[in-house]
Amino acid sequence: MRAERLASVGAVLAEGPVWRAESEEIVWVDIPNGEIFATGLAGTTRLVRQHAMPVGAVALGPGGEILASTPIGLVDEAGQVRAELPVEAPDLRANDGKPDPAGRFVGGTMTVGVPRPGAGSLWSLASDNATRLVADVTIANGLAWDASGETLYWIDTPTGCIDQFDYDRDTGSAVNRRPWVAIDRSVGSPDGMCIDAEGGLWVALWGGSAVHRYLEGRLDVVVEVPASQVTCPTFAGPELDRLVITTASIGLDPRLEGAGDLYVVETGPIGVPPGRLGSWAV
Repeated sequence: MRAERLASVGAVLAEGPVWRAESEEIVWVDIPNGEIFATGLAGTTRLVRQHAMPVGAVALGPGGEILASTPIGLVDEAGQVRAELPVEAPDLRANDGKPDPAGRFVGGTMTVGVPRPGAGSLWSLASDNATRLVADVTIANGLAWDASGETLYWIDTPTGCIDQFDYDRDTGSAVNRRPWVAIDRSVGSPDGMCIDAEGGLWVALWGGSAVHRYLEGRLDVVVEVPASQVTCPTFAGPELDRLVITTASIGLDPRLEGAGDLYVVETGPIGVPPGRLGSWAV
């Protein structure tokens, strides 16, 4: 498969796309600028809002409310912190994150600029609770849950692996970490990730100009992307039958066409509705 350009946006570091059915748009962030954008299926893009700090991801509330994952926690459109993130170091920022099957927010941290090995963590957040799920993280990235909600898939990019955890949706604990897929460095570094209705994991490959689908631990589909720094895929559209892919232009020649744009491809397998935060988030 080959993805086609959906929107020419030239983002620095576009990430965290999520389908918002209420407005029929893909909501995504440009991390270093603290900007949240929304892009329709025809490619029209609008600025939703901007924060005075990096935004690592967005999460939707039960009614489609857009909350931003920031270095201080989940922040709503009024600037109120709905779930506080412990500050481990002054140079940390939020990175990829999503609601879990029970409506908590699970997201990671990493250092601003050059990643410092082991400086970040993977956190589970709700209004009255913050729990560290994994310590000694370098680049906390893509995550997804299987249909039962009992398996969490997660990526710490420099490991080159998609890892599995046993996940307790009642308590939010993640235990028994083990490798699920090892990705050869020659094809790129695993970044953001989403899951389809068949259990296939779609993984963006930073530096690899591609998204790979892994089914039952084996490479199944390759989507070519006309940009090298591929950051995250998500399923979009009323039928969740289109894969929308974000990319980055950070560190690249600004004259390089296509870097930092959004791309789309019709996949065959359809996605699952994105998770929503619990009522505590609004």
